[in-house]
Amino acid sequence: MDALQRIEQALEAAIAKGMGDDSPPLLREAVRHAVLTPASRVRPRLCLAVALACGDDVPAVTDAAAASLELLHCASLVHDDLPCFDDADMRRGQPSVHRAYGERLAVLAGDGLIVLAFENLAWHTLRHPERLAPLLMIVGRAVGLKDGIVAGQAWECEEEVDLSEYHRQKTAALFAAATEAGAAAAGRNPADWRVLGANLGEAYQVADDLRDVAGDAEALGKPVGQDAAHARPSAVAALGVDGALARLVGLIREALASIPVCPGADTLRALVVGEMQRLLPPPIAEDFAQRLAAAHDG
Repeated sequence: MDALQRIEQALEAAIAKGMGDDSPPLLREAVRHAVLTPASRVRPRLCLAVALACGDDVPAVTDAAAASLELLHCASLVHDDLPCFDDADMRRGQPSVHRAYGERLAVLAGDGLIVLAFENLAWHTLRHPERLAPLLMIVGRAVGLKDGIVAGQAWECEEEVDLSEYHRQKTAALFAAATEAGAAAAGRNPADWRVLGANLGEAYQVADDLRDVAGDAEALGKPVGQDAAHARPSAVAALGVDGALARLVGLIREALASIPVCPGADTLRALVVGEMQRLLPPPIAEDFAQRLAAAHDG
């Protein structure tokens, strides 16, 4: 079974166990719409890749960690799309949850997914309780008030924004959690993997900022031009397209250099570079590949 199949099965199982057949039908539909719409699953794939590199000795715990990270990510998207934030009509090529099911169900679905993520971790660590506490700390910090995506979203409510902190908390937090959780799920030291995730997360946000100004809405499955429309901080606004791309290359170089020595290191490096190229609009992706190769050769 490949990584994506593992993730989709784990997500289906978590929703089925968490909701059952007697939950409110519209809420059940809204949750499934939020989570099971086809997506790249980059965060859980990264979690699985690190776990595999570390031995993946208890796949059930790895799958639970990966699925819980994606449930939290989906919850953040549901809330991010609400009228009080981005007021987005589309997400992943489909109507956003509040457009399809209304604001009340969108808020409830997002809240419920956050709770489900932690329930899911508890269910699958009953036979390995020593791995639950590290995973709870990693995941909780990634969505929390101090360094997590809640804090990151809150920067959009401030008059002055520290762009690095905004990117680190809003996006990089879950990426750092993905690499740390992959290691913790396999019984390894998560601290050895934090730098990789943190750099990838910030790189992903820079790439998303570039897509927002140079991407195609239909290809992305969501509106473009949103950073300017909502006066949000972005790498492109702060550095320009060329400066943002240079920053992206630097972050990916740091991420690749931070991968610990392990049997799966080459696979991880290929995943990182391939994911960045997939994310970027074609002309920028080509420029990115050339700059990264030149930096490597240099």
